[in-house]
Amino acid sequence: METNVGKKSKKLEALLWSIALPGFGQLLNHKYMKGFLLITLEFIINVMGNFNQIIIYSFQLKIEEAIEATNYSWLMFYPCLYFFAIWDAYKDAGGGEKAFSYLPLVFSAYFVTIGLIFSSKLKLFGYFIGPMWLPIIFLPIGLSIGGLIQWILLKIYTSK
Repeated sequence: METNVGKKSKKLEALLWSIALPGFGQLLNHKYMKGFLLITLEFIINVMGNFNQIIIYSFQLKIEEAIEATNYSWLMFYPCLYFFAIWDAYKDAGGGEKAFSYLPLVFSAYFVTIGLIFSSKLKLFGYFIGPMWLPIIFLPIGLSIGGLIQWILLKIYTSK
């Protein structure tokens, strides 16, 4: 019999591996076809969007170079793939049973995509933040709005 700690550990493990690379959580959950498909899609989008080069430039604070290297047409697929893979791995591991628990990750995907869209135009304190850092800054906004909508919907549907 699996303990409550063991179940939580399994969910967390799938979640963290999926954060590391989309598809790894699915492999851990023995969803091999889905896992390999997500890894393949991640690889294609990563290469076509120049994401690894963007990460390197961003950590080196070469933001203009990161913006120039970005293939926005491809990279805009990444947030939805990334957050779907995280959610799916967590759900397959037994998480996400609370109603509307998917909403924070769905809104994270939306807002990270918005951050990416505006990363070549929006300056904070006079500086471009770039196609990696600006979407990360938009992440807590998406989590918060998704969490708020989840809370509102739970209040509406549980008060009846």
